[in-house]
Amino acid sequence: MHETSFFAEPRNWVALAFIVFFALFGRKLWGTIAALLDDRAVKIRAELDEAARLRREAEAMLKDAQARRDAAVAEAKQLLEGATAEAARLALAAAAEAEASARRREQMAMDRIAAAEKAAVDEVRTTAVEVATVAARQVIADGLSAEADGRLIDRAIAQLPAALAQRRVA
Repeated sequence: MHETSFFAEPRNWVALAFIVFFALFGRKLWGTIAALLDDRAVKIRAELDEAARLRREAEAMLKDAQARRDAAVAEAKQLLEGATAEAARLALAAAAEAEASARRREQMAMDRIAAAEKAAVDEVRTTAVEVATVAARQVIADGLSAEADGRLIDRAIAQLPAALAQRRVA
């Protein structure tokens, strides 16, 4: 077996170079890596803080939206109650107006009936007077003489001032 020296082995040179490299540049390399990692940690913290701030804003916006929704629901309930009360009031007013209109029409119908009854009674009276006048003329024409006619006319003329005086008093 052939023994080789420590420096004859290439693996040893690589290991030695690695140790020397880290001895010379390790601190600087470690500082750069640590600085990169610290910068990355700061960025991550900033992003987490931003995310927390955005979450707080979103929660505040949600609470505000819920409060506005609750206020809108309450206002809608008030509007609905007001509309219901107004509808009930209008229904009562319409019913009262319909009842009053029905009473007015009933009164107008009663007035028309009364006027028709009065007209019928007046027509019956007029017809009775006409019939009585025709009958009286017939009786007078058949039963009176010229002499009796003269006496009736004289008596009517004599009663005329008294009849006119009664009409003036009435």
